[in-house]
Amino acid sequence: MPLDRYLIDHCSPTLANLKTANLFSCRYSSREQLAAQVQGWHRALESKGVCLRLLRAKNGCALIYVYRPLRLATDLRKPGVAEFLAGCGYRSLSPEDALERLSQRLCTQDSFPHEIGLFLSYPLGDVQGFIQHGGAHYKCSGCWKVYCNECETAKLFAKYQKCRGVYWRLFSGGRSVLQLTVAA
Repeated sequence: MPLDRYLIDHCSPTLANLKTANLFSCRYSSREQLAAQVQGWHRALESKGVCLRLLRAKNGCALIYVYRPLRLATDLRKPGVAEFLAGCGYRSLSPEDALERLSQRLCTQDSFPHEIGLFLSYPLGDVQGFIQHGGAHYKCSGCWKVYCNECETAKLFAKYQKCRGVYWRLFSGGRSVLQLTVAA
């Protein structure tokens, strides 16, 4: 599937500036071609405040992170986040440094490091709840498993789902990813 379809399918809330970031995986046959596509989309969307980053490419499967750096910087400054990430080996919370550390952890671990949720707009309480309960005993689930603020988060999930539907309809009708990306 071309990257524009992945962006619409997996990243509409970030493109619409409703969410800090989204992550998707895709298959690739040439790492060089994939890197060129990611860099091309990065250049195209950067003026709108959206960046793309290849976090991991392994065995023909890539993880691509689509994010808004200014929102990520704000998320990383939320109460408790610095302490939590320090416990995971993060020495700096600048978005670039933190993403480099996340990428290192993704490339050296078989499973996803749980702190990845903080890079995807998940509340700290939900990340901690997931770790504490091993992914069980959650109040509801959608984009992530919810342990705190169930009603508020369920509304947010509905908003993200509606956004995805609207973006698919507009994209299918001929609008481009660039046209659908809200400037920061």
